Amino acid sequence: MNLSKARIVLIGLSVISLAIILGTFLWLKLAPRRAPVEWKAQPLEGLSRHGAVPEFSLIERSGKTTTLAALRSKIWIADFIYTTCTDTCPLQSAEMAKLQEELRAAVDLRFVSFSVDPVQDTPAVLSQYAKRFKADSERWLFLTGDKEQLSHLIQAGFRLSAAPLKVSGSDTAVFLHSPRFVLVDKTAEIRGYYDSRDPEALARLKKDAATLLKEK
Repeated sequence: MNLSKARIVLIGLSVISLAIILGTFLWLKLAPRRAPVEWKAQPLEGLSRHGAVPEFSLIERSGKTTTLAALRSKIWIADFIYTTCTDTCPLQSAEMAKLQEELRAAVDLRFVSFSVDPVQDTPAVLSQYAKRFKADSERWLFLTGDKEQLSHLIQAGFRLSAAPLKVSGSDTAVFLHSPRFVLVDKTAEIRGYYDSRDPEALARLKKDAATLLKEK
């Protein structure tokens, strides 16, 4: 092999080697990677302690004033809805209705739905909404009242989001709010947050509620 042919061969081998190295690098960089196996964290569940619900005085769908004192000594599950909502609220209320039925033997358990749109959700409007989900008036409360108090209670008390969203060209009010259910113990302390859209989270909620109900 003469010198020129040797050079051609060397250059060819160098190009091939470079292509292999570059291809390997790109594959390692861009190829899909398997996520590392980790324990599924549920930091907001599992009967932790997330602070106490502050005092409030609101109006129930019956027209009666309801305060936090009425819920002390009870375990309760709270959620946040508004009656004109067509997104998560009907699903939340349907899940709450299922919990009401499945846990009907738990006499010390209550359900509390707070309106995030108290201007629209008068007691009469909430009463009609409650009928759609066969809400037991003794066990499932629907609360409305002062707009500022509710906003403060939800955001500062329950530490969840709730805010109006302006939609161009729409006459219907839209509110951004959390779809989580909140488990509260007999001392009005928040013990867990559970995604109402997740069947596994709802199963954990029932388990945790049962644990609290057994406590003296």
